[in-house]
Formats: sequence, C-alpha cells, structure tokens
Amino acid sequence: MTRRPQFLAAAKGAYRAHGAVGVQVRHREDGDPVVHIGFTATKKVGGAVVRNRAKRRLREAARELLPSFGRPGCDYVFVARDGTPVRDWGRLLDDVKSALIRLAADLPAASPSVSGDDAPSSPSALV
Repeated sequence: MTRRPQFLAAAKGAYRAHGAVGVQVRHREDGDPVVHIGFTATKKVGGAVVRNRAKRRLREAARELLPSFGRPGCDYVFVARDGTPVRDWGRLLDDVKSALIRLAADLPAASPSVSGDDAPSSPSALV
C-alpha cells in the first residue's frame, strides 16, 4: 500500500495493539486474494532514522509471519509504537503474531472460494 486513501480505508477496519506494535486490518470485498501491506510510524516514535529502523523491523516481521497468520484478501497496516525500534527481536515477533491472531478472530469467516490454503506461500507473493 502506498497511497493515503488505502491507509485511511484500512484504519476503518479492526485494530489491535500488542506490546510494541499495532496492526490494522480491513477485509476487502473485491475477491482479490492478494494481501496488501502498509507500514507507518509517527514522529512520536522518534526522528527519521528511528522511524525508518522501526518500519524496517516491521517489514521483516511481516515477511516472516503474514504467510502463516495473514488472511487472503485483506489489507494490513503495521503501526510502529514507542518500543518498536529497540524491542528484542523475539519479543517483537511475539507481539506481531499475537496481534495477527487476535485480528483473525475479528475478521469475517473466509468464504468457500477463499480458504487458508490459498494464502501466498512466499514473501515475494505479498504486495
């Protein structure tokens, strides 16, 4: 996701914060099984260098966890919080995983045409 309207649409969906990360998700009704991902960090997190580090860490966490815990046809926005740049890597992964699991419970059940087996299996398939 690269444009502001996409981020604003995702902000209208479910939101879960856990530890050093917040995750927003919105289920798209367009039938496209591709997972769209966005990352954001406000100036409260720190200066540009710190915000970029936080977003890099969230990108890598999403690359590892979304193929397993993401839902096809959804937009995800990962929001960096104060502890994101300095959080221990294992704990950051646990925070992201917990948020994704909780959000999956909030989403509507998958339709028969879209099952968990259709989820992208490689990080390069994520857009």
